[in-house]
Amino acid sequence: MRYRRGLTLVLAWALAAVLPCRGGEDVAAGSPSLSLKGFGTLGIARSTNDSVQYVRDLSQPDGVNKHWSSQVDSILGLQANLHLSELTEGVVQVVSRYSYDGTYTPTVAWAFLSHDFSPQISVRAGRLGTEFYMLADSRLVGYANLTVRPPPDYYGSLVFSYINGMDVSATTPVGEGLLRGKFYAGLSEEKVPFNINKLLWDLEDSLIVGGHVDYLHGPWQFRLGHAQIRFKNEIPLDALAASLGGPPGFLSYAPELSAAGKWSQFNSLGVVYDNGPLQLQLMLSQTRHESAIYENSKAGYVIAAYRLGQVTPYLGYSKVKSSAKTLASPPPAPLAPLAAGLMAQTHSDQHTLFLGGRWDIQPDLALKAQVDWIRGTPSSLFPFHGDYAPAWNGNLTVFSLALDFVF
Repeated sequence: MRYRRGLTLVLAWALAAVLPCRGGEDVAAGSPSLSLKGFGTLGIARSTNDSVQYVRDLSQPDGVNKHWSSQVDSILGLQANLHLSELTEGVVQVVSRYSYDGTYTPTVAWAFLSHDFSPQISVRAGRLGTEFYMLADSRLVGYANLTVRPPPDYYGSLVFSYINGMDVSATTPVGEGLLRGKFYAGLSEEKVPFNINKLLWDLEDSLIVGGHVDYLHGPWQFRLGHAQIRFKNEIPLDALAASLGGPPGFLSYAPELSAAGKWSQFNSLGVVYDNGPLQLQLMLSQTRHESAIYENSKAGYVIAAYRLGQVTPYLGYSKVKSSAKTLASPPPAPLAPLAAGLMAQTHSDQHTLFLGGRWDIQPDLALKAQVDWIRGTPSSLFPFHGDYAPAWNGNLTVFSLALDFVF
Protein backbone atom coordinates (compact mmCIF):
# COMPACT_ATOMS: atom_id res chain seq x y z
CA MET A 1 0.00 0.00 0.00
CA ARG A 2 1.32 3.41 -0.91
CA TYR A 3 2.44 5.66 1.94
CA ARG A 4 -0.19 8.38 1.61
CA ARG A 5 -3.07 5.91 1.89
CA GLY A 6 -1.48 4.00 4.76
CA LEU A 7 -0.92 7.24 6.62
CA THR A 8 -4.56 8.22 6.48
CA LEU A 9 -5.90 4.77 7.32
CA VAL A 10 -3.64 3.79 10.18
CA LEU A 11 -5.58 5.89 12.66
CA ALA A 12 -8.90 4.59 11.40
CA TRP A 13 -7.64 1.07 12.05
CA ALA A 14 -6.42 2.08 15.50
CA LEU A 15 -9.79 3.52 16.42
CA ALA A 16 -11.65 0.55 15.00
CA ALA A 17 -9.64 -1.67 17.30
CA VAL A 18 -11.02 0.10 20.37
CA LEU A 19 -14.58 0.69 19.14
CA PRO A 20 -15.95 -2.21 21.21
CA CYS A 21 -15.25 -0.12 24.31
CA ARG A 22 -18.13 2.11 25.38
CA GLY A 23 -18.08 5.16 23.08
CA GLY A 24 -18.09 8.47 24.93
CA GLU A 25 -17.21 6.87 28.32
CA ASP A 26 -13.81 6.74 30.01
CA VAL A 27 -12.34 3.34 30.68
CA ALA A 28 -10.16 2.51 33.65
CA ALA A 29 -7.74 5.21 34.80
CA GLY A 30 -4.55 5.18 32.75
CA SER A 31 -6.19 3.39 29.77
CA PRO A 32 -7.14 4.95 26.44
CA SER A 33 -10.61 6.47 26.17
CA LEU A 34 -12.75 7.04 23.14
CA SER A 35 -15.25 9.83 22.53
CA LEU A 36 -17.61 10.14 19.57
CA LYS A 37 -19.28 13.29 18.35
CA GLY A 38 -20.76 14.64 15.17
CA PHE A 39 -22.08 17.64 13.29
CA GLY A 40 -24.35 18.32 10.38
CA THR A 41 -26.37 20.75 8.33
CA LEU A 42 -29.74 20.30 6.66
CA GLY A 43 -29.82 23.14 4.18
CA ILE A 44 -31.85 24.24 1.18
CA ALA A 45 -31.16 27.08 -1.24
CA ARG A 46 -32.32 28.55 -4.53
CA SER A 47 -31.30 31.43 -6.75
CA THR A 48 -33.11 33.75 -9.13
CA ASN A 49 -31.05 32.93 -12.24
CA ASP A 50 -30.83 29.76 -14.34
CA SER A 51 -27.86 31.00 -16.39
CA VAL A 52 -25.34 29.77 -13.80
CA GLN A 53 -25.30 27.33 -10.91
CA TYR A 54 -24.48 28.75 -7.50
CA VAL A 55 -22.11 26.54 -5.48
CA ARG A 56 -20.74 26.65 -1.97
CA ASP A 57 -17.26 26.19 -3.42
CA LEU A 58 -15.76 24.98 -6.67
CA SER A 59 -15.20 21.44 -5.36
CA GLN A 60 -18.89 20.84 -6.13
CA PRO A 61 -19.63 19.82 -9.75
CA ASP A 62 -22.90 21.74 -9.95
CA GLY A 63 -25.12 23.84 -7.76
CA VAL A 64 -28.52 25.50 -7.38
CA ASN A 65 -30.53 27.64 -9.73
CA LYS A 66 -34.21 28.62 -9.59
CA HIS A 67 -35.23 25.31 -8.02
CA TRP A 68 -34.80 24.63 -4.32
CA SER A 69 -32.02 22.13 -3.65
CA SER A 70 -30.37 20.64 -0.58
CA GLN A 71 -27.11 19.60 -2.25
CA VAL A 72 -25.08 22.78 -1.78
CA ASP A 73 -25.12 23.05 2.02
CA SER A 74 -26.25 19.72 3.49
CA ILE A 75 -23.41 17.98 5.34
CA LEU A 76 -23.01 15.18 7.88
CA GLY A 77 -19.83 14.52 9.84
CA LEU A 78 -18.75 12.04 12.51
CA GLN A 79 -15.59 12.42 14.59
CA ALA A 80 -13.85 9.97 16.92
CA ASN A 81 -11.22 11.11 19.42
CA LEU A 82 -8.99 8.47 20.95
CA HIS A 83 -7.29 9.88 24.05
CA LEU A 84 -4.17 7.75 24.42
CA SER A 85 -2.76 9.88 27.24
CA GLU A 86 -2.93 13.41 28.54
CA LEU A 87 -0.46 14.41 25.82
CA THR A 88 -1.34 12.14 22.89
CA GLU A 89 -4.56 11.87 20.93
CA GLY A 90 -5.78 10.25 17.72
CA VAL A 91 -8.57 11.85 15.68
CA VAL A 92 -10.61 10.52 12.74
CA GLN A 93 -13.30 12.61 11.07
CA VAL A 94 -15.52 11.31 8.27
CA VAL A 95 -17.64 13.76 6.27
CA SER A 96 -20.44 13.20 3.76
CA ARG A 97 -21.22 16.16 1.48
CA TYR A 98 -21.99 16.79 -2.17
CA SER A 99 -18.56 16.47 -3.73
CA TYR A 100 -16.60 16.38 -6.97
CA ASP A 101 -18.18 13.18 -8.37
CA GLY A 102 -21.77 14.26 -7.77
CA THR A 103 -22.27 11.86 -4.84
CA TYR A 104 -22.34 12.05 -1.05
CA THR A 105 -19.74 9.31 -0.62
CA PRO A 106 -18.19 9.71 2.86
CA THR A 107 -14.61 10.98 2.89
CA VAL A 108 -11.97 10.69 5.60
CA ALA A 109 -11.36 14.40 6.16
CA TRP A 110 -9.11 14.05 9.24
CA ALA A 111 -7.05 11.10 10.44
CA PHE A 112 -4.10 12.15 12.56
CA LEU A 113 -2.13 11.62 15.73
CA SER A 114 -1.27 14.66 17.83
CA HIS A 115 1.25 14.95 20.63
CA ASP A 116 2.03 17.86 22.95
CA PHE A 117 5.77 17.87 23.58
CA SER A 118 5.29 20.76 26.00
CA PRO A 119 2.59 23.31 26.81
CA GLN A 120 4.07 25.38 23.98
CA ILE A 121 4.87 22.81 21.25
CA SER A 122 2.43 20.45 19.51
CA VAL A 123 2.89 18.17 16.50
CA ARG A 124 0.27 16.40 14.38
CA ALA A 125 0.83 13.81 11.65
CA GLY A 126 -1.61 12.11 9.28
CA ARG A 127 -4.50 13.58 7.31
CA LEU A 128 -5.03 17.20 8.34
CA GLY A 129 -7.61 19.80 7.35
CA THR A 130 -6.19 22.69 5.35
CA GLU A 131 -5.87 26.13 6.89
CA PHE A 132 -5.17 28.33 3.89
CA TYR A 133 -7.32 31.10 5.39
CA MET A 134 -8.51 31.98 8.88
CA LEU A 135 -11.58 29.89 9.88
CA ALA A 136 -11.07 27.65 6.82
CA ASP A 137 -10.47 24.51 8.91
CA SER A 138 -14.01 24.71 10.35
CA ARG A 139 -15.83 25.90 7.23
CA LEU A 140 -17.78 22.63 6.89
CA VAL A 141 -19.10 22.75 10.48
CA GLY A 142 -22.15 24.93 10.02
CA TYR A 143 -22.87 25.23 13.74
CA ALA A 144 -19.41 26.74 14.30
CA ASN A 145 -20.03 29.42 11.67
CA LEU A 146 -22.17 32.49 12.04
CA THR A 147 -23.53 32.49 8.49
CA VAL A 148 -25.29 29.78 6.47
CA ARG A 149 -22.01 29.22 4.59
CA PRO A 150 -18.62 30.92 4.52
CA PRO A 151 -18.74 33.68 1.85
CA PRO A 152 -18.05 31.98 -1.53
CA ASP A 153 -16.47 35.18 -2.89
CA TYR A 154 -13.67 34.52 -0.41
CA TYR A 155 -13.61 30.78 0.32
CA GLY A 156 -15.18 29.47 -2.91
CA SER A 157 -11.90 28.85 -4.75
CA LEU A 158 -10.48 26.77 -1.87
CA VAL A 159 -10.99 23.28 -3.30
CA PHE A 160 -8.23 21.87 -1.07
CA SER A 161 -9.80 20.24 2.00
CA TYR A 162 -6.95 18.18 3.47
CA ILE A 163 -3.33 17.13 3.19
CA ASN A 164 -1.47 13.96 4.09
CA GLY A 165 1.46 15.27 6.08
CA MET A 166 2.23 17.01 9.36
CA ASP A 167 2.16 20.33 11.14
CA VAL A 168 3.98 21.92 14.06
CA SER A 169 2.40 24.54 16.34
CA ALA A 170 4.12 26.79 18.88
CA THR A 171 2.61 29.24 21.38
CA THR A 172 4.29 31.85 23.55
CA PRO A 173 3.09 34.83 25.63
CA VAL A 174 3.80 38.23 24.09
CA GLY A 175 2.77 41.27 26.04
CA GLU A 176 -0.75 40.74 27.36
CA GLY A 177 -1.62 38.28 24.62
CA LEU A 178 -0.53 35.02 23.03
CA LEU A 179 1.52 34.61 19.87
CA ARG A 180 0.81 31.33 18.07
CA GLY A 181 2.41 30.00 14.93
CA LYS A 182 1.90 26.93 12.76
CA PHE A 183 3.81 25.39 9.86
CA TYR A 184 2.40 22.54 7.77
CA ALA A 185 3.44 20.48 4.77
CA GLY A 186 2.00 17.51 2.95
CA LEU A 187 0.54 16.06 -0.23
CA SER A 188 -2.94 16.40 -1.63
CA GLU A 189 -5.03 13.34 -2.53
CA GLU A 190 -8.13 15.03 -3.90
CA LYS A 191 -9.92 15.43 -7.21
CA VAL A 192 -11.87 18.50 -8.27
CA PRO A 193 -14.39 19.11 -11.06
CA PHE A 194 -13.13 21.06 -14.02
CA ASN A 195 -15.61 22.98 -16.16
CA ILE A 196 -19.09 21.92 -17.22
CA ASN A 197 -17.99 18.86 -19.19
CA LYS A 198 -17.67 16.84 -15.95
CA LEU A 199 -13.92 16.63 -16.39
CA LEU A 200 -11.87 15.97 -13.26
CA TRP A 201 -8.53 17.42 -12.25
CA ASP A 202 -6.46 14.98 -10.18
CA LEU A 203 -4.57 16.82 -7.43
CA GLU A 204 -2.94 13.64 -6.13
CA ASP A 205 0.65 14.11 -4.92
CA SER A 206 0.51 17.91 -5.29
CA LEU A 207 2.75 19.48 -2.65
CA ILE A 208 1.09 21.88 -0.20
CA VAL A 209 3.14 23.93 2.28
CA GLY A 210 2.18 26.89 4.39
CA GLY A 211 1.84 28.46 7.76
CA HIS A 212 0.32 31.29 9.73
CA VAL A 213 0.93 33.47 12.74
CA ASP A 214 -1.89 34.34 15.18
CA TYR A 215 -1.99 36.93 17.90
CA LEU A 216 -4.73 36.63 20.51
CA HIS A 217 -5.47 39.47 22.90
CA GLY A 218 -8.72 39.59 24.84
CA PRO A 219 -11.63 39.50 22.36
CA TRP A 220 -9.28 40.05 19.39
CA GLN A 221 -7.63 37.48 17.14
CA PHE A 222 -5.35 38.40 14.24
CA ARG A 223 -3.88 36.06 11.63
CA LEU A 224 -1.33 36.50 8.87
CA GLY A 225 -1.14 33.44 6.61
CA HIS A 226 0.65 32.10 3.57
CA ALA A 227 0.11 28.83 1.69
CA GLN A 228 1.18 27.47 -1.66
CA ILE A 229 0.58 24.40 -3.77
CA ARG A 230 2.71 22.89 -6.52
CA PHE A 231 0.48 20.92 -8.87
CA LYS A 232 1.74 17.45 -9.73
CA ASN A 233 -0.68 16.55 -12.52
CA GLU A 234 -1.72 18.43 -15.60
CA ILE A 235 -5.00 20.26 -15.75
CA PRO A 236 -7.38 18.53 -18.23
CA LEU A 237 -7.20 21.45 -20.63
CA ASP A 238 -6.44 19.31 -23.68
CA ALA A 239 -9.69 17.39 -23.20
CA LEU A 240 -11.65 20.59 -22.65
CA ALA A 241 -10.15 22.26 -25.71
CA ALA A 242 -10.90 19.18 -27.84
CA SER A 243 -14.53 19.26 -26.72
CA LEU A 244 -14.67 22.87 -27.94
CA GLY A 245 -13.26 22.03 -31.36
CA GLY A 246 -9.58 22.52 -30.62
CA PRO A 247 -6.78 20.33 -31.99
CA PRO A 248 -5.33 17.34 -30.10
CA GLY A 249 -2.57 18.35 -27.70
CA PHE A 250 -3.78 21.93 -27.39
CA LEU A 251 -1.38 22.68 -24.53
CA SER A 252 1.58 22.16 -26.84
CA TYR A 253 0.40 25.29 -28.70
CA ALA A 254 -0.10 27.29 -25.46
CA PRO A 255 2.34 25.88 -22.86
CA GLU A 256 1.86 28.89 -20.57
CA LEU A 257 -1.60 27.50 -19.77
CA SER A 258 -0.04 24.35 -18.32
CA ALA A 259 -0.47 23.83 -14.56
CA ALA A 260 1.76 20.78 -13.90
CA GLY A 261 4.84 21.80 -11.94
CA LYS A 262 3.48 25.32 -11.39
CA TRP A 263 2.89 27.03 -8.05
CA SER A 264 -0.17 28.85 -6.76
CA GLN A 265 0.20 31.10 -3.71
CA PHE A 266 -2.42 32.23 -1.20
CA ASN A 267 -1.72 35.16 1.14
CA SER A 268 -4.24 36.27 3.73
CA LEU A 269 -4.96 38.57 6.64
CA GLY A 270 -7.76 37.91 9.11
CA VAL A 271 -9.23 39.75 12.11
CA VAL A 272 -11.96 38.47 14.44
CA TYR A 273 -13.51 40.40 17.33
CA ASP A 274 -15.90 38.55 19.65
CA ASN A 275 -16.96 40.32 22.82
CA GLY A 276 -20.32 39.96 24.52
CA PRO A 277 -23.11 40.43 21.98
CA LEU A 278 -20.89 41.95 19.26
CA GLN A 279 -18.98 39.89 16.70
CA LEU A 280 -16.93 41.23 13.79
CA GLN A 281 -14.95 39.45 11.06
CA LEU A 282 -12.65 40.99 8.46
CA MET A 283 -10.75 38.85 5.93
CA LEU A 284 -8.50 39.83 3.03
CA SER A 285 -6.64 37.60 0.58
CA GLN A 286 -4.44 37.70 -2.49
CA THR A 287 -3.98 34.71 -4.81
CA ARG A 288 -1.24 34.44 -7.42
CA HIS A 289 -0.80 31.66 -10.00
CA GLU A 290 2.24 30.80 -12.08
CA SER A 291 0.02 29.17 -14.67
CA ALA A 292 -1.67 31.59 -17.05
CA ILE A 293 -4.87 29.53 -17.07
CA TYR A 294 -5.84 31.02 -13.69
CA GLU A 295 -6.13 34.74 -13.16
CA ASN A 296 -4.58 36.33 -10.09
CA SER A 297 -7.21 37.65 -7.71
CA LYS A 298 -7.95 39.64 -4.58
CA ALA A 299 -10.87 38.97 -2.27
CA GLY A 300 -12.23 39.99 1.09
CA TYR A 301 -15.27 40.19 3.30
CA VAL A 302 -16.57 41.85 6.45
CA ILE A 303 -19.35 40.59 8.73
CA ALA A 304 -20.98 42.33 11.68
CA ALA A 305 -23.33 40.51 14.06
CA TYR A 306 -25.10 41.38 17.31
CA ARG A 307 -26.57 38.80 19.66
CA LEU A 308 -30.05 39.52 21.01
CA GLY A 309 -30.65 36.65 23.38
CA GLN A 310 -31.01 33.50 21.27
CA VAL A 311 -31.21 35.43 17.99
CA THR A 312 -28.21 36.89 16.16
CA PRO A 313 -28.86 39.08 13.11
CA TYR A 314 -25.87 39.68 10.86
CA LEU A 315 -24.91 41.77 7.86
CA GLY A 316 -21.99 41.14 5.53
CA TYR A 317 -20.26 42.27 2.37
CA SER A 318 -17.81 40.30 0.24
CA LYS A 319 -15.95 41.02 -2.97
CA VAL A 320 -13.66 39.20 -5.41
CA LYS A 321 -11.88 40.59 -8.44
CA SER A 322 -9.29 38.98 -10.70
CA SER A 323 -6.98 40.45 -13.31
CA ALA A 324 -6.66 39.14 -16.86
CA LYS A 325 -3.32 37.76 -18.04
CA THR A 326 -1.60 37.98 -21.40
CA LEU A 327 0.48 35.22 -22.97
CA ALA A 328 4.13 35.98 -23.70
CA SER A 329 4.00 33.40 -26.50
CA PRO A 330 0.42 33.18 -27.74
CA PRO A 331 -0.69 30.21 -29.85
CA PRO A 332 -1.06 30.51 -33.62
CA ALA A 333 -3.72 32.97 -34.74
CA PRO A 334 -6.44 30.37 -35.45
CA LEU A 335 -6.15 29.10 -31.85
CA ALA A 336 -5.81 32.47 -30.12
CA PRO A 337 -9.59 32.96 -29.59
CA LEU A 338 -9.85 29.49 -28.03
CA ALA A 339 -6.97 30.24 -25.64
CA ALA A 340 -8.51 33.58 -24.70
CA GLY A 341 -11.87 31.93 -24.09
CA LEU A 342 -10.37 29.28 -21.83
CA MET A 343 -8.49 31.90 -19.82
CA ALA A 344 -11.67 33.97 -19.46
CA GLN A 345 -13.37 31.05 -17.67
CA THR A 346 -11.38 31.89 -14.51
CA HIS A 347 -12.37 35.56 -14.37
CA SER A 348 -14.09 36.92 -11.24
CA ASP A 349 -15.52 40.41 -10.78
CA GLN A 350 -18.40 40.64 -8.33
CA HIS A 351 -19.51 41.67 -4.87
CA THR A 352 -22.17 40.30 -2.54
CA LEU A 353 -24.29 41.90 0.13
CA PHE A 354 -25.77 39.32 2.49
CA LEU A 355 -28.22 39.61 5.34
CA GLY A 356 -29.30 36.87 7.70
CA GLY A 357 -30.17 35.71 11.15
CA ARG A 358 -29.25 32.83 13.43
CA TRP A 359 -31.62 31.44 16.06
CA ASP A 360 -29.96 29.21 18.65
CA ILE A 361 -32.93 27.04 19.48
CA GLN A 362 -30.91 25.12 22.08
CA PRO A 363 -27.19 24.70 22.86
CA ASP A 364 -26.65 22.17 20.07
CA LEU A 365 -29.16 23.34 17.44
CA ALA A 366 -29.33 26.53 15.34
CA LEU A 367 -31.67 27.65 12.57
CA LYS A 368 -30.41 30.17 10.00
CA ALA A 369 -31.96 32.16 7.18
CA GLN A 370 -29.96 34.25 4.70
CA VAL A 371 -30.33 36.28 1.52
CA ASP A 372 -27.35 36.99 -0.77
CA TRP A 373 -27.55 39.77 -3.35
CA ILE A 374 -24.75 39.07 -5.87
CA ARG A 375 -23.87 41.82 -8.30
CA GLY A 376 -21.14 41.47 -10.89
CA THR A 377 -20.22 41.72 -14.53
CA PRO A 378 -21.31 39.22 -17.20
CA SER A 379 -17.64 38.18 -17.45
CA SER A 380 -17.60 37.02 -13.80
CA LEU A 381 -17.69 33.24 -14.32
CA PHE A 382 -15.22 31.59 -11.97
CA PRO A 383 -17.31 31.55 -8.75
CA PHE A 384 -20.03 29.48 -10.47
CA HIS A 385 -20.67 26.41 -12.60
CA GLY A 386 -22.87 26.14 -15.66
CA ASP A 387 -22.99 26.85 -19.36
CA TYR A 388 -23.10 30.62 -18.83
CA ALA A 389 -26.10 31.27 -21.06
CA PRO A 390 -26.14 34.52 -23.03
CA ALA A 391 -28.74 35.82 -20.59
CA TRP A 392 -26.16 35.86 -17.78
CA ASN A 393 -25.69 39.47 -16.67
CA GLY A 394 -23.66 38.88 -13.52
CA ASN A 395 -26.54 39.39 -11.09
CA LEU A 396 -28.50 36.93 -8.98
CA THR A 397 -30.08 36.60 -5.57
CA VAL A 398 -29.76 33.48 -3.41
CA PHE A 399 -32.20 32.46 -0.66
CA SER A 400 -31.02 29.95 1.96
CA LEU A 401 -32.33 28.10 5.01
CA ALA A 402 -30.17 25.85 7.17
CA LEU A 403 -30.55 23.81 10.34
CA ASP A 404 -27.15 23.23 11.96
CA PHE A 405 -26.57 20.75 14.74
CA VAL A 406 -23.88 19.06 16.77
CA PHE A 407 -24.18 15.88 18.83
